Amino acid sequence: MNEELEMQELLLELLRTKQFVKLKETLNIMNPADIAQFLSELENDELVIAFRITPKDLAADTFVEMEPEQQELLIHRFTDKELKEVIDELYVDDAVDIIEEMPANVVKRILRTADRDTRQTINMLLQYPDDSAGSIMTTEYVSLKKTMTVDEAIRHIRRTGVDKETIYTCYVTESNTKLIGIVSVKALLLADENELISDIMETNPIYVTTLEDKEVVANDFDKYNFMALPVVDDEGRLVGIVTFDDAIDVLQDEATEDIEKLAAIVPNDKPYMRTGVFETWKKRIPWLLLLMISAAFTTMIITGFENALKAQVVLTAFIPMIMGTAGNSGSQASVTVVRGLSLGEIEYRDTLRVVWKEIRVALLCGITLAVANFAKCVVFDRLVPDVALVISLTLLVAVLFSKIIGCLLPIGAKRIGIDPTVMASPFITAIVDALSLLVYFTIACTFLDM
Repeated sequence: MNEELEMQELLLELLRTKQFVKLKETLNIMNPADIAQFLSELENDELVIAFRITPKDLAADTFVEMEPEQQELLIHRFTDKELKEVIDELYVDDAVDIIEEMPANVVKRILRTADRDTRQTINMLLQYPDDSAGSIMTTEYVSLKKTMTVDEAIRHIRRTGVDKETIYTCYVTESNTKLIGIVSVKALLLADENELISDIMETNPIYVTTLEDKEVVANDFDKYNFMALPVVDDEGRLVGIVTFDDAIDVLQDEATEDIEKLAAIVPNDKPYMRTGVFETWKKRIPWLLLLMISAAFTTMIITGFENALKAQVVLTAFIPMIMGTAGNSGSQASVTVVRGLSLGEIEYRDTLRVVWKEIRVALLCGITLAVANFAKCVVFDRLVPDVALVISLTLLVAVLFSKIIGCLLPIGAKRIGIDPTVMASPFITAIVDALSLLVYFTIACTFLDM
C-alpha cells in the first residue's frame, strides 16, 4: 500500500512540474488499472492532460478501467480523431459497457465516430436483454476450420489474433459459422504441424445461448473452469464468446445486489461513493416503510395481550430477547438457503430434505438455547421455575418455526419466479417477530393461567 501511495505521489509531482517525458516513461511500465487509479485522483484539466500523455497502446485499456464520469468528461474533451483512436482500440463488449453508462448525446457521438462494422456490432449487442449472455459477449474470437492443418491454424492466429480478446481457446466452425468444436492453443502447440484440426479438436463443446441468464453463464465458468465460453444462436451458429473477466464482473454485480437485498435496500448499480444522498434515500426508504408497517402487527399482538402482561409484568423484559433470537434463527436458515439456490445446490425438489434438515438443526439449537436460558433465568434472574420454563419453551418453539419459515420462503419465492433474496433477513424477521410473540403469549397463557 505504501508503494502505491509513493507511486501516486511521484506521478502527481511529475504531472504538476510538467515533466511529461518522464511521466510518460513511468506510465508506460504501469498496469492500465493502476493508471486509471492515478487518473481518478486528478482534477478535470489534469485528467485530460495525463490521459493524453498516456502511451497509446495503454490508453484504451486504461479508458475501460476508468469511472463513467471520467470517461464522459474525456469524451467531451476529445477531438473526433482522439475519440476514434480510443474506440477503435476497444474490444466491442467494452465499448458496449461504456455506451450503456453514457447519456444519449455522448452515445450518438461515439457511434458516429466508430467505423461502420463496429457500429453495427455495437447496435446488435445492445439489442440483447441486459440480463442475457448476449449482452456481455464479445464478437472478437478466433475461428478455425476443421480442414486446416495445425500449421495453417497457427499462422491464422498470428495474422488475426492481435485484434481478438482471447486466443487461448479457438472455435471450430463450419461455413455457416455453426459451432462444431473447440481447440486450445496448447493443443495446437503440442500437435504435429501437419495434423488436421478435425483430429485434435474437442467435439460436442459446452456452450450457452444468447438469451441465457448471464448469472447462469458466470456460474458455468466456476463449474467448468473455462477461460471463455462460446455463445450460439437458436440455430447453433457461433455469434460470440463470454470471457472470464466479464463473468467475474457479473458475479460481483450479482453478489452486491444480493447483499443489498439482504439488507433491505433496493439494488443500486452505482458504487457507494458515486451515489448521492437523495438517491441513497430513495433506495433505502421503500423497504424501511414496508418493514415499519409490518412491525405494526407486533404492536397489535402486544396490545392484544396487554392484560396478560399486567399479570406477569416480568414477561415483558424477555420480549426483545425472544424476538431477536427468532429473527436471527430465521435469517440463518434463509441466508443459507438463498446461497444454495444461487449456486444451484438447492432445487425445488429438495424442499422436503431442506425442511427436514432445518427441523433437526432447529431442535438442536432450540434445546441448547432453552436449557441455557432456563439456567440463566433461575440462577441469575431469580425467576420462578414456571416463568423460566415458559420463556425457554418459547425459545424452542420460536426457533423451530423460524427456521422452517426461513428455509421455505426463499424456495417458494424461487418457485414462483421471485428473487429469493427478497424473502431474506428483514422480511423473514418481520414475520417471525409476530409469530414468536404469538407463541410466547400462547404458551404463557397456557402454563401460567393468565
